[in-house]
Amino acid sequence: MPQGQVEQHRTHRVGWLRAAVLGANDGIISIASLVVGIAASHASRDTVLTAGVAGLMAGAMSMAAGEYVSVSSQADTERADLARERKELEEDDEGERKELAAIYVERGLDPQLARQVADQLMAHDALGAHARDELGISVNMTARPVQAALASGATFSTGAAMPLLTVLITPQTGLIPIVFGSSLFFLAGLGLLAGFAGGAPMGKAALRVTFWGVLAMGLTAAVGALFGAVV
Repeated sequence: MPQGQVEQHRTHRVGWLRAAVLGANDGIISIASLVVGIAASHASRDTVLTAGVAGLMAGAMSMAAGEYVSVSSQADTERADLARERKELEEDDEGERKELAAIYVERGLDPQLARQVADQLMAHDALGAHARDELGISVNMTARPVQAALASGATFSTGAAMPLLTVLITPQTGLIPIVFGSSLFFLAGLGLLAGFAGGAPMGKAALRVTFWGVLAMGLTAAVGALFGAVV
C-alpha cells in the first residue's frame, strides 16, 4: 500500500449491511412465496395483490419491531457492561491495568511492553481501551436499534415491492412462473450486491439466497395447489 494512503476496510458496514440484506431478502422471499402460494390456489389476481400488500405492511412492521427489540437488548447489555467496567476502573485502577496488560500478553506482546501499552491506552481513554480490548465493543460495532429498525423495515418494503410490481404487470395465466422466475432474479441480484458491498464472493452470496427462495416458493406453491384442489 502506498505511503500515506488510508487502508479501506468494510467492517464499518456490518451493522447496516446485515439489517439491509436481511430485510430485502425477507421481503422478496416472503411476499413472492405468499403470492405464488395464493396464486397456486387459483385465486384471482386482485386477491393475490390484496394479500401481497397486506403481507408487505405486516412484514415491514414485524421486521422493524423485531430488529429494534433485538438490537435494543444488545445495546442494553453493552451499556450494562460499560457501566460495570467504569465502576471497576474507579475502584481498582491498578487491577484493571494488569487485566488489560494480560490481554496484550495473550495476544503476543512481552509483559513489559504489554504494561506500557496498557498504561498509555488507559491514560488516553481507559474505558475505551477496556471496552474495545476486554469487552469487544467498538464504535463500528456498537448496537444502534433505531438505525437497524429503519433499515430492516425500509429494505423489507423495497424487497416486497418487487414481486408485487411483477403481479401488477403480469397476466393471470403467467402469474406463477413469472413471479417465481423474476423473484429468483431479484434474489440473485441482492446476493451479488451484498457480496460486493461486504467484500465476499458474489457468486456464493447469490447462490445462497436463491436456494432459499426456490425452497420457500416451491413449498408455498405446493401448499396453495393442495388447498386449492381440496376447496
